Amino acid sequence: MLKLLGDRPLGERDYYAVTHALAQDPVASCMVAARVEDHGIHPRSLGGELWSNDQPMSSLCFSGANLVPLFGTQDDVRIFAERAVRNPRACSSIVGPSELVMPLWEYTSEHWGPAREIRCSQPLLAMAAEPVIAGDPQVRRVRLDEIDAYLPAAVEMFIGEVGVDPCAGDGGRSYRRRIAGLINAGRAYARFENGEVVFKAEIGALSRSVGQIQGVWVSPDKRGLGLGASGTATVVEAIVAGGRTASLYVNSFNIAAREAYRRVGMHEVGTFATVLVD
Repeated sequence: MLKLLGDRPLGERDYYAVTHALAQDPVASCMVAARVEDHGIHPRSLGGELWSNDQPMSSLCFSGANLVPLFGTQDDVRIFAERAVRNPRACSSIVGPSELVMPLWEYTSEHWGPAREIRCSQPLLAMAAEPVIAGDPQVRRVRLDEIDAYLPAAVEMFIGEVGVDPCAGDGGRSYRRRIAGLINAGRAYARFENGEVVFKAEIGALSRSVGQIQGVWVSPDKRGLGLGASGTATVVEAIVAGGRTASLYVNSFNIAAREAYRRVGMHEVGTFATVLVD
């Protein structure tokens, strides 16, 4: 029987079991670990549920806006899928280690398919040392009073990466709040030229040990000039200076981005997959 962590009053024993499990692979677990560190493991504060079919060290899945399988056997994945399809779908994607995401999608696709897009091979990259190339001195943290200049680049990046307009539905109010939160936290970086963003990136998830970079974007008219590599190096420098490992995952078909990250010095530590289901 599937045990839902948080289906009963949570004790310290649950929290430490989960955090110990997440520490097994801090790079792959960064997205979930950051939430647990900030909010604990109660579903109401966490913004989702943590599931385990046995013990978190061997079987763990996060179910929220994203469905994130972290550890488990094929039997565990099947049981996670059964739990996921039992109620109306809450997630917009399944993301995590490819060897768990793809079978999880196979089990859930009958109920949730067809997928809008399947990215079955996304190299997971990391580095804990200084970049091997110089960072861009003009890349810096974005100020909140620059949000109106920053947002168009963020929206363009989101549409290009996810395939949907983040401003649809509520006119962009939710997405603006999300970006403002990253800016206020000092986790949005950009290079501005003549008041316009020509490079941007964010630290989307920040755990105690890992900073996961997201949303790397270069203005189309500035591509091929090395801004992606040097800008990313600046963000990596900031993460490493804080005593953390810098990480990101990239689509295997994005050869230009993969080459830029190779130049920075990032190396592959795993393979993620993403299934976009909304």
